[in-house]
Amino acid sequence: MLPNNMKINITVEEQLRRLKTQTGIRPNISARIAFFRSIESGYTFDPKLKYELNSKLELDKVTWLGKTQLVTELLLKKKYPTLDGKELQVAWASHVEHGIGALRSHKYLTEILTEL
Repeated sequence: MLPNNMKINITVEEQLRRLKTQTGIRPNISARIAFFRSIESGYTFDPKLKYELNSKLELDKVTWLGKTQLVTELLLKKKYPTLDGKELQVAWASHVEHGIGALRSHKYLTEILTEL
């Protein structure tokens, strides 16, 4: 499944940090929300495209995923049955990037909560 230590794209890291400053939601929680929003939207990651995991923020998967770890890994494996390990991490990071677009403009936690 997913590797024990996971990274994201530097642009996404900056967006998650900015969202934390504005709303107080920690980056790992925002990443979880963004991932599931992306899955719900029907977005599909294209493994043929080069996607860089170049952020300095590297957390273990338990921190990134929390209690959603099993569901996240199962969704990824179902959606991308041919991918494994590092490739699934790239797919996860791509989904976080896709989903964060809907969250990054919010300035208050209440705005995000009303949208969920």
